[in-house]
Amino acid sequence: MTIPEKVSDLLVKLDTTEIRSKEDLYPLELLQRATNYLAASMIFLQKNTLLERPLSKDDVKDRLLGHWGTCPGINLIYAHCNHLIRKHSIPMFLVTGPGHGAPACLANLFIEGSLAKFYPQYSVNKDGLNRLIKNFSWPRGFPSHVNSEVPGQIHEGGELGYALSVSFGAIMDNPDLIVTCIVGDGEAETGPTATAWHSYKFIDPAESGAVIPILHDNGFKISEETIYGAMDDTELSTLFTGFGYQVRIVSDLNDINADMATSMEWAYQEIRRIQTCARSGNPIYKPRWPMLVLRTPKGWTGPRELHGQRIEGSFRSHQVPLPHARVDDEEFRLLESWLKSYKFHELFDLSDNSFIIEVLEALPKEELRMGIRKETYAAYEPLDLPNCKELLVQKGDNASCMKITGQYCSEVIKMNPKRFRIFSPDELVSNKLDATFQVTNRNFQWSHQTSNKGGRIAEILSEHTCQGWMQGYTLTGRVALFPSYETFLGIITTMMIQYAKFIKLGMETSWRLPIGSFNYIETSTLWRQEHNGFSHQNPSFINNLINMKYEHIRIYLPADANCSLITIAHCLRAKNYINLIIGSKNPTPVWLSPEEAENHCIAGASVWKFASTDDGLDPDVVLVGCGTEVTFEVIAAASLLKKDVPELRVRVANVTDLMILPGNGSHPHSLDNEAFESLFTNDKPIIFNFHGYPSVIRTLLFDRPNSQRITVLGYKEEGTTTTPFKMLTANGTSRYDVIIATIHNVSKFHPKLSIRTHELISLYKHKIVEHDKYIEKYGKDPEHLMDKPEF
Repeated sequence: MTIPEKVSDLLVKLDTTEIRSKEDLYPLELLQRATNYLAASMIFLQKNTLLERPLSKDDVKDRLLGHWGTCPGINLIYAHCNHLIRKHSIPMFLVTGPGHGAPACLANLFIEGSLAKFYPQYSVNKDGLNRLIKNFSWPRGFPSHVNSEVPGQIHEGGELGYALSVSFGAIMDNPDLIVTCIVGDGEAETGPTATAWHSYKFIDPAESGAVIPILHDNGFKISEETIYGAMDDTELSTLFTGFGYQVRIVSDLNDINADMATSMEWAYQEIRRIQTCARSGNPIYKPRWPMLVLRTPKGWTGPRELHGQRIEGSFRSHQVPLPHARVDDEEFRLLESWLKSYKFHELFDLSDNSFIIEVLEALPKEELRMGIRKETYAAYEPLDLPNCKELLVQKGDNASCMKITGQYCSEVIKMNPKRFRIFSPDELVSNKLDATFQVTNRNFQWSHQTSNKGGRIAEILSEHTCQGWMQGYTLTGRVALFPSYETFLGIITTMMIQYAKFIKLGMETSWRLPIGSFNYIETSTLWRQEHNGFSHQNPSFINNLINMKYEHIRIYLPADANCSLITIAHCLRAKNYINLIIGSKNPTPVWLSPEEAENHCIAGASVWKFASTDDGLDPDVVLVGCGTEVTFEVIAAASLLKKDVPELRVRVANVTDLMILPGNGSHPHSLDNEAFESLFTNDKPIIFNFHGYPSVIRTLLFDRPNSQRITVLGYKEEGTTTTPFKMLTANGTSRYDVIIATIHNVSKFHPKLSIRTHELISLYKHKIVEHDKYIEKYGKDPEHLMDKPEF
């Protein structure tokens, strides 16, 4: 059964014939000729960039790098963004999903002068043009994909799938801003993009700007057709109308500029209509926002055929359409003919050393040009933060790390009603951060209960979308928080890596100003996911994070509520980092007073005298906890050792800042050897009970002197639906396992203890067996295991 023909009525139909009589589109056509020429030249030429003499093979680069296929479409869209900005003086910038179309982005930035503003060597003259073309995909030049070195960009152009969600994050709380987002039809096949189309359902038009999504449907990926390219207009209209859009297809190749100009104007007017209604007190429930589908051939205006095979309008134009132009005569002739077809000599006046006035007439005023929008590189304002000391709790109480964090975030929201958001995959209540709902709402516009009420919290069961929103929000100057179940944060690992690459280069780029840090909270951790089972037990995000550049990452495992509160306050103040905070949502003992907790967090680690022998002086062994639940077990082990093995001198230490551990100053927080030995001694056995995989600690401590004395306990991929304490014994991190490891490692140096080694180890192994029998009989842990240890 086919789709009924009447479905095509869903498509927006516009009269494109009148615009030619009302507006001069000729400068747009000239601008596209110029940018198409520059984009193609960047891929191929190293000399003779203005074709002032006949082209020779020596003018062609030895290594041909870049992606031509998407460039003509990007140049068309960029030109029409300029046209819309000129007409309405609107703040707008472009997010380019097909980031491999960097030649197009650079060509436009060059002509409008934005590139020269940040890189004077690319001034808009013959010398600057020569440098731009030669230095593309050249050592110490611009790379083949857009990145944070390219002005106007907030999106790393390598991994596909995130352009749309990043765009929506950028317009949140930016009521006047419009972001035009190009989604390539290859990128549109990705899972993250499939969900990101729903982002408008989380945009309140009274408080936020708008996105013009443009699906660039050129039909092909690297080597085959795209799904969207194989869909006809009625199929596309059905799909995107169902998503909540008004769909306009732009496909009149005989007069594409009239079609595009008419369609962009329609999209702009629809946006303003929706926003005006919302901002005048008459909001539209479930407004249908505009989107465009741009159908143009892949590699349009490029070579049509090579060696009897189609190039333009096929996958063969995706990257370098003439890959052997330097050595193959036919390809070289095609290249020369192709470049000459743009008649660039008519567009760039050598005598004036500049583009002709008709090309420049297509550009907006300088302060409105997309490459210099301050939102993309200089918009950060620090949050006004409450004094966290007012919420710290008394030492000895029981408190949830997440409950107190939620209370603090409520105060942050009240003090920053337009500069702070929480993006969460439908877990805020489960993660005990629900105190925030006392001061704000969920911002979900497609529910009668929450529409048109704003709200600082966006919950969607898509970690990818939360990550994309948060990237767009953060990179345009604001601050956000991303709380998640620990095991599912790993879903966005590669997005985090792409973002880390973006901020690394951004911090090395002199004109990019600081941004707020990217703040993750992992809770509902593996140790208390015994009720959900093995699938919910995965701490691997830490492993992925420690592989990033140490300058940019911070990982915190606060052991109690006071430390959690001090840590979150610090992270919301910090700039340019990726912060990961791991904490428990269940009530646990508050080990440290407010003052002790503050000193502990500043230091990153300290000796906990209350649990140590003689305040930790002259120990036989150092027991280290890192993480809420495993620290509880270390303290419980120290309490049992004091009772059962009084001759053993124990020092208990806690690490809250994981990145103090690497040696050789490799991380800004790394302890020098003197400080490290003051905590952990220089020769005593260390039993390190860690929240996550032991490999993390072994990696971080690898180059510390005498590291063979360190025994690391941690998660060993043992789990199921069971009891909380069984999770600990199954993975060898319980108090009994800590004691067994202590006796194994100390007895060989401790004559009194060595006599009792077998007796003591047998005793604690027996306790583990007895616990197994108990839970099989009663289905729960003995109550005493949760009692606060006494000293």
